[in-house]
Amino acid sequence: MDKIGDMLVTIKNGGNAGKTSVHIPFSGYKMNIARALFQEGYIKSYSEKKMKSGDVLEIDLLYKEEKPRITQVKRISKPSRRLYTNAKHITSVRNGHGAVFLSTPKGIMTGKAARTEMVGGEILFEIW
Repeated sequence: MDKIGDMLVTIKNGGNAGKTSVHIPFSGYKMNIARALFQEGYIKSYSEKKMKSGDVLEIDLLYKEEKPRITQVKRISKPSRRLYTNAKHITSVRNGHGAVFLSTPKGIMTGKAARTEMVGGEILFEIW
């Protein structure tokens, strides 16, 4: 079961349904991904909420001209097949209109930031 893929699809489907926010089961790794999405301007905000059923990550979705900011997500590295790259081989997504996110020794970051820091890692997903 791919928990990161589920998180990304929940965010995308929530935007397509016109929701203002979505709730995802909490984990520290998902919180780091939400932080990276927030820093790149793909979501409005994120926070941890305590509920009776357990902790959840509440993500407020961002809209641009009444269209969701996240239109597509492509999971690259899956639990069945992990893909890694170095800084030299990080490519752009949709001619610069999207972003690739990597898990690096310096944390979750975009491909652009990873190239600047000259660090590689596991290719998590592409988003546009």
